[in-house]
Amino acid sequence: MDLKTLRGNSSQFSRYLTIEKDVSPHTLRAYEGDIGGFLRFLEANGHDEVDLSAIRAYVASIYGGLRKSSLSRKISSIKVFFKFLKKKGLVADNPAALIRSPRAEKRLPKFYTVDEMFHFLDTLPDNTWIALRNRAIFELIYSTGTRAQETLDLNIAHVHLDGLWVLVKGKGGKERVLPFGEKAREALQKYLEAARRKRNAATQALFVNRSGERLSYRGLLKVMKKHQLSASLFKDLALHGVRHSFATHMLNGGADLRSIQELLGHSKLSTTQKYTHISMDKIMEIYDKAHPRR
Repeated sequence: MDLKTLRGNSSQFSRYLTIEKDVSPHTLRAYEGDIGGFLRFLEANGHDEVDLSAIRAYVASIYGGLRKSSLSRKISSIKVFFKFLKKKGLVADNPAALIRSPRAEKRLPKFYTVDEMFHFLDTLPDNTWIALRNRAIFELIYSTGTRAQETLDLNIAHVHLDGLWVLVKGKGGKERVLPFGEKAREALQKYLEAARRKRNAATQALFVNRSGERLSYRGLLKVMKKHQLSASLFKDLALHGVRHSFATHMLNGGADLRSIQELLGHSKLSTTQKYTHISMDKIMEIYDKAHPRR
């Protein structure tokens, strides 16, 4: 396939991901960024014909500068792109299918301890409607274990304060009903009342920005980083860290792995099992401190 045809189908690929695959905005941006970088490399290096050798040249150019997980994601994006092109009949074979992804690094999720998580939540300010929004978001994520993007995708109609549950749309369009606690309900009630007049009448979004439109992932990430500094919490935790904290604390509190799998929306139990390693680390720490003959 020539580069011009490849570039001409990149926007259709984005529509395919949005409409047919129903990927989240965050995942869509990742795909678009990966394919955009791939196409820029091909153009800059004179690869007018895109075949296996061109793909290998691109992978070789980025191999040394990325984590294995990031490299694997970029290779996966290219594979999905060519799979889409094959589905459209534009290529006979998928040359990217022959590219091997590097062996994934086994990295345990980073999380806050219970005391750190409580400190994070309890030191969130509540003096403005924006501050109340931020508190409501993090209380809800920690109470339900939702992904940050799932939380931002919520509409007002998805939240049932009286019943203490929320309807979440996860990956692949799968829905799940999640319970939340009194702390989260109280935070949501205060936020909804304070933000009533700030909301754009055209949006159904639960969490909105200063313009009354749905809050973005990037906007929430800025809030997270700012509060981590003000609360003197220096662990390198991204937004997913609150979700990891939820899962770890649930497991350490006695919840079974299958229940945590359902709450997190994992399709495979093996994905949830990474939290058992964290729990074992805690057990070993307690053992080392408590056993008289170790």
